[in-house]
Amino acid sequence: MPSRDEGRRPREPEPHPLDAVIWRALTGVQESLAEGDERARRYPAAIAPFAATRDTEPASFRSLLALVSGDDGIALFTTEEVKAPSAFSVIRRDSVDQMVLEDAGACAAQLGASIVGLGVADVPEMLALVSVTQPGPFGPRTIELGDYIGIRQRGKLVAMAGERMRLDGFTELSAVCVEPAYRGHGFAVELVRSLVSSITARSEIPFLHVFSSNLAAIALYRKLGFTLRRRMRLAVLARAEAGPSSGHSEPIEKKRKRR
Repeated sequence: MPSRDEGRRPREPEPHPLDAVIWRALTGVQESLAEGDERARRYPAAIAPFAATRDTEPASFRSLLALVSGDDGIALFTTEEVKAPSAFSVIRRDSVDQMVLEDAGACAAQLGASIVGLGVADVPEMLALVSVTQPGPFGPRTIELGDYIGIRQRGKLVAMAGERMRLDGFTELSAVCVEPAYRGHGFAVELVRSLVSSITARSEIPFLHVFSSNLAAIALYRKLGFTLRRRMRLAVLARAEAGPSSGHSEPIEKKRKRR
């Protein structure tokens, strides 16, 4: 007699939460910040350019299009390259490594430079530092996403890092940057270690995104105990009427800088 399981297809493994990181963040822990509906969501432009769709159905892309105005650009992280409908112009495509902390011991906090918490009053200085170092998208309300910390030298903010996307059990590290004149002192490492300590104390897993071509940063994060979870695809989209389609235009943070 054939067994009950004979002929059954094996169950598909559950997708990892970080495979749909933006969607999971905007429908979970950070839902209160989300704009959109049940098919497409985004962060407010002043917070971050990131957006996501529930799936790749035409209706979801129509919902996404409704969230894009003027020459505004939105950034998607996906496991496969996005095939955007003709209503969108592709501003940029790139490969991004999604790294997750695996060896917490390698990233244990150590005594070093004095680290200070950063708040709304520090945003002008943070924006000035970002404009010099270009760590990625950072706007006037990005600080609302999580804790941000920095290092000051003679009263001047010279290094910072913080938390960006958050979903159940995971928190992303972002905006890790050091003013060029103060590099080589280990400030970035100290800031990452401090954030990791806070995140793991909440029983959450730290993760981050780094361009696959940024080999120096990847090597540093590996030394700090991060490993590659998977390679993600970045697509920066705008309304088609906002500009010609291109796969290799300027980064979204540079477009924002000129506004």
